[in-house]
Amino acid sequence: MHGLPPREPPMSRLVAEFSVPDTELTREAYAFAAGLEPVAMLNHSVRSYLFGRAAGEGRGLRPGADYDDELLFLAAVLHDVGLTGRGDGRQRFEVDGADLAAGFLRERGLSEERVETVWASIALHTSAGIADRMRPEIALISTGTGIDVAGRDADRLPEGLADRVHAALPRLAEGGGVLEVIIEQAVRDPAKAPLGSLAFELARQSAPGTPVPDWRALVADAWPGVD
Repeated sequence: MHGLPPREPPMSRLVAEFSVPDTELTREAYAFAAGLEPVAMLNHSVRSYLFGRAAGEGRGLRPGADYDDELLFLAAVLHDVGLTGRGDGRQRFEVDGADLAAGFLRERGLSEERVETVWASIALHTSAGIADRMRPEIALISTGTGIDVAGRDADRLPEGLADRVHAALPRLAEGGGVLEVIIEQAVRDPAKAPLGSLAFELARQSAPGTPVPDWRALVADAWPGVD
């Protein structure tokens, strides 16, 4: 029928077509994200996992051997929950999302060490040049999201993979449906867009009138009266 909203692909299809980690926790996390996010955003999250995993394999990183593939999937599927009503707090969206994801995983008994890996993967996923130097789960989430949103290094993916992924997980919205939400949050609450963050830069470019602090003036006005 025409006019029906798009539906997220069932987890069983992702397991069958792409061999995503199939555990009770990955299924619960996928269902949790699906209950919070529009399909375009959820599809972006799963594509980020698939592209990040493929990029890792291109660097010789083997899922399940060189990194924890379950954690990579959990971090990917939950990495944008800070852009949902449930995750929208007063922090930058990456940290709001990391906090919500960490709470979800702790409630399900995940060890604190593994929770911290997921937290860092989500909190740092827009921090190119920093996440890249961290452990593989953290680095590959940043890589995968960069490939999906901006096409960064997409030419290094295995031939035909992007076509298969997009057939199963269509884009449905520009940038995976995340950019406009990031901008809306930043304009509504500048506390969510600290100077230098992705949200700040998107708001500066896209929302006329966004205040841009003068860094030199901030430094010059610091510590008045102190030599």
